[in-house]
Amino acid sequence: MLKPRIVIFGMLLALAAVPATGQQRMFKCKDDKGKTYYTQTPPVECLGKEIDEMSRQGTLVKKREAAKTPEQIAAREAEEKRKKEEEFAAKEEKRKSQALLNTYSSEKDIEDSRQRALKQSDETSKETEKRLADAQKRAQVLASEKEFYLKKPMPKKLQDDIKNNEIDIKGYQDALAVKKKELGDINAKYDADKRRYLELTGAKAKKPAGPAAAALPKK
Repeated sequence: MLKPRIVIFGMLLALAAVPATGQQRMFKCKDDKGKTYYTQTPPVECLGKEIDEMSRQGTLVKKREAAKTPEQIAAREAEEKRKKEEEFAAKEEKRKSQALLNTYSSEKDIEDSRQRALKQSDETSKETEKRLADAQKRAQVLASEKEFYLKKPMPKKLQDDIKNNEIDIKGYQDALAVKKKELGDINAKYDADKRRYLELTGAKAKKPAGPAAAALPKK
């Protein structure tokens, strides 16, 4: 019979200890009027306010932040988004820098790549100019044929040929305009690559051999 009594006594001691444990913490907070509260449970006056959870000795155990307003939440989210964007930009910049160093081993490599890109663009432009010239000559031939039908219906094939040739001419002219802009884009790209390469390697820029060092080959 002794054993059940010991068990019951132990349970009573455990139950008695619950309130004592609950009283080991105090809550400190201020209401809207600035009044400070020290209570064993957070008071309703401090609902949504910042609350300090403290030990009986007055040591801060945990700080509960005040409820955020919609404006504060929006500001926090905006700040978090800004930080993530900055982190992504920094990682992307690091990746691009490493790719640049992996691509070029010297400033000469950059200039050689520039010249290859300019030469390729120039060759494409010349081929497009040739096709444009051919289309313009064909336009003159078609115009001569058209004169025979000033007073009679023009054959559909001739109409189609004229229309298609006009489309070709417009396409070649547009392509040449794009290629002309491309030259500036190529030089801008390699100028930027060279500046960044010199920054990363600490090298000094070499002066070009002549004023036409980065220009297109003469036609």
